[in-house]
Amino acid sequence: MPSVTILHATDYRYRTEVPLGAHRLMLRPRETRDLSLTSFELEITPEARIDWSNDVAGNAVATAQFDRTTTMLSIRARTRLELRAPVWPVFPIAAAAASYPFAYSPDDWTDLGALAMPQYADDTGRLSKWVERFVMSRPTDTLSLLKDVSNGITALISYQSRETEGTQGPLETLDRGWGSCRDFAVLLAEAVRTLGFGARLVSGYLFDPDGDRTGSAATGSTHAWVEIFVPGAGWVAFDPTNRAMGSANLIPVAVARRIAQVSPVSGSFHGRPSDLLALNVEVSVCQDGAPR
Repeated sequence: MPSVTILHATDYRYRTEVPLGAHRLMLRPRETRDLSLTSFELEITPEARIDWSNDVAGNAVATAQFDRTTTMLSIRARTRLELRAPVWPVFPIAAAAASYPFAYSPDDWTDLGALAMPQYADDTGRLSKWVERFVMSRPTDTLSLLKDVSNGITALISYQSRETEGTQGPLETLDRGWGSCRDFAVLLAEAVRTLGFGARLVSGYLFDPDGDRTGSAATGSTHAWVEIFVPGAGWVAFDPTNRAMGSANLIPVAVARRIAQVSPVSGSFHGRPSDLLALNVEVSVCQDGAPR
């Protein structure tokens, strides 16, 4: 059961003294049966009033309010946690959902709502046709189908780290043939939604003690993946970037219908766009006791 320390630093520098608007911070990992939070510390300069709340998805959200102008903004989050997700998980899928297609119960279908509906326009059904190639037959094994779709993204789309903000739409990723972990996650979520599955996007961190995984090589990297709801098993994590299933090596911070809803830091300042001189993000995820 590894003990892990995460340091997440975000720094803004401004050309002149600027007033800061409210900043929305999603930096505190979600506690689950596979993850226990030992400590979480948040430091912000200049001094801010911090109000905590939980959003509609149960994510911990800190809202920082400022009452003075500044030429810099520093946000530091330090987290210690313990991971205990099995490397080879066994999922107790309900008998009625073991084969695809299956129907969610009326309550599950109602509660999943928009999570089971595609979020991007696809007037010609291109994504539906693309994902159909992974449906070998009807009926077919549910878990095998989901693994095939997830692994198929990695096999057909090249990974490319991207520092710019925003995310490609699923059809854009298919057309370009490359994408970041965020783009892979959006494509997977939309693909399985066209098949009728409930799916949500996850933003968090990748624990990579051996340095052999994709998606966290850059200094400021967070990671993104997908959770798909399967009756009996519940929310099952799929990381298409690493052809992985299950929560081992994954540290979730926030879940949402759209990837834009889980930005670690979002906010504003009052001034001209040119007043922002620099933005720097640094992330480290290290096992306690390991050399850094």
